[in-house]
Amino acid sequence: MIKRFKKVLGRYKNLDQVYVLPYRSYGTYSHLYVKGRVLDNAPLKIIKEQSFWNTIKNTWKQFDSFEIPDAQMELNIPDKVNLLNKTDAEGYFLFDKTIDENLSEHASKEGWVEYEVYFKNELKPETELIHDPAKGEFLVPQVDAEFGIISDIDDTILKTGVTSFLKWRLLKNSLLTNAYRRVPFKGAPDLYQKLHKGKSGKNKNPMFYLSNSPWNLYEYLKLFLDHNGFPKGPILLRDFRTPFDKTLKPEKPHKQKEITNILKTYPDMKFILIGDSGEHDASIYTDIAAQFSDRILAIYLRSVKHKRRMERVQSIIDDFDTVPVLMADDSNQAEEHARENGFIQ
Repeated sequence: MIKRFKKVLGRYKNLDQVYVLPYRSYGTYSHLYVKGRVLDNAPLKIIKEQSFWNTIKNTWKQFDSFEIPDAQMELNIPDKVNLLNKTDAEGYFLFDKTIDENLSEHASKEGWVEYEVYFKNELKPETELIHDPAKGEFLVPQVDAEFGIISDIDDTILKTGVTSFLKWRLLKNSLLTNAYRRVPFKGAPDLYQKLHKGKSGKNKNPMFYLSNSPWNLYEYLKLFLDHNGFPKGPILLRDFRTPFDKTLKPEKPHKQKEITNILKTYPDMKFILIGDSGEHDASIYTDIAAQFSDRILAIYLRSVKHKRRMERVQSIIDDFDTVPVLMADDSNQAEEHARENGFIQ
C-alpha cells in the first residue's frame, strides 16, 4: 500500500524486484508469437492448504500490480533466435516475428519450444531480479495433427457461476476461492485428453484455452488447468480495462479475435470449438463457423441452468446448419458425439 501511495505522488522511483512472467503461447515452424509481462512484484504463491486470508491477499496481489514500462527485453532460443523488444505502458512485451530458422527442430514430442527472456535494463544493487532468465514455452503444432481444439474456460471446463444473480457466484469463485479447490465439470479433463490424443492416440492435437478473464488471473488459471490434468495449451486472456482506460476499445470481441488469429495462423488445420450457452459463445462460434465453414468440424456448447439464455442459444443453433452444433448437458454427450464422428478412439 505504501508503494501505491508513493506511485500516486510520483515519489516511487526505484524498483523493489523485477518479475518477468512469460505466457504460454503458440507459433509455427517459422513464426513465433510470444507474450508476457514485466512487473515490480514478487511471484504469486498459491498453496493447497492456504488460509482464506492468504487467498484474499493473493487475489489483491493479482490486481494490485506494478507494471514496468519501456523495459528492454531479449528473447533467446539457444543457437536459433535472438530478438529484442520493449514493454508497453502496461508492462506487456510481445515478440511477433517471422524468422528464417525452423523452430520445430527445437520442439518437444508434443510441439513445445522452450525459450528464455532476459530483462536488459540496468538495475540498482538493491533491486531483486527474480528468475533471470525467465523461462517460457510456445506451441508449434505438429504437421500430422488431426485437428485443433479451441475451448473457452469459464463455465465450459471451470465452474464460475457467470449466470448467477448479479454474478455473485462468479466473484466468489474467481476471487475468494483457492485455485486448488476450484472444481472442473465432471469428465471434462478426460474428454479433453481424449480430444488431445484424437483417433491416433498420439497426443498431437493442439489445445487452445480462451477466457474473458484478464491477464492478472493467468497464474491462477494455469495452475487450475495443470492441477486438474487438462492437456497443456496456450492460454489466451485479455487486457484488464478500467473506466479510466483511454486506449481504443477492440472492434471485435476478445474470443472472436483470438479464434480468428488461430485459424489464420494454421490455415491447413481444422478445429473443434467448445464453449457454453451462458454468455456469447454460441453467437461468436456460429459466426466463426459461417466464415470458415470448411475449417470447423463441430461446435460443442455446455448447457447452463438459465432458461432464458438457453432459449436464446437454442434459437441461434436451430437456424444454423453450416456445421454440427451439440448442446451438451455433460461431457459424456460430447464424448459420444466425438467418437461417433471419428474424432476420438
